[in-house]
Amino acid sequence: MTEIYSYTACRQLSQMVLTIIFFHSSEYILAAFIHGRSNVTLKSLLISKSYLLAMLFSLLEYVVEISLFPEWKEQWVISDLGLAMVVIGEIMRKMAIITAGQAFTHLIKIYHEEQHHLITHGIYKFVRHPGYCGFLIWSVGTQIMLCNPISTIAFTAVVWHFFAKRIPYEEFFLRQFFGSQYVEYSRQVVSGVPFVNWKSTNHVVWWYEHEFGGPKFHPSNQPCTF
Repeated sequence: MTEIYSYTACRQLSQMVLTIIFFHSSEYILAAFIHGRSNVTLKSLLISKSYLLAMLFSLLEYVVEISLFPEWKEQWVISDLGLAMVVIGEIMRKMAIITAGQAFTHLIKIYHEEQHHLITHGIYKFVRHPGYCGFLIWSVGTQIMLCNPISTIAFTAVVWHFFAKRIPYEEFFLRQFFGSQYVEYSRQVVSGVPFVNWKSTNHVVWWYEHEFGGPKFHPSNQPCTF
């Protein structure tokens, strides 16, 4: 167990702690700045029970692996790659929030509001859902940074699956709000989440429309933390 006090563990775990603190505090601060503090709750910290369990599992994996296989954590090229992904994901997500302004919310809007405009400039010119793309890169990057093989696979699968369900649901309403303008936009710009493209989302949107007349509620309409 002495490995937990090694330079490797201290560096990697301190990076992880700072990464998590900065991500969640900046999410709350930006939400409060954009929407007004009175309109923001602690949900804007984006911390859920599932998220906490996932992070605790990744910490447990790290402690077990550094105790039994300390050489696994010495892969600094891999660890630094994860750190780079964390930075890239963080920048991408914050650019998405700042660019969208009041149009960016942590919950999917099912009613069109006056300040809700289709954002197609800035980072949205290249990615339809840069906030989701950024979070996917950030979350997977945290586990690569820790050299956690199990959690890297688990985080990738869980976060991808969450957004693969959430994006078609959200795009149903965006098509209702902006019509052919959004349809054309979705054809020209990638979603930002691998294998979730306009054809796959169109199929799900079609199913929603024909089976239910549109989704009244969906579990994916939750803050994006697993």
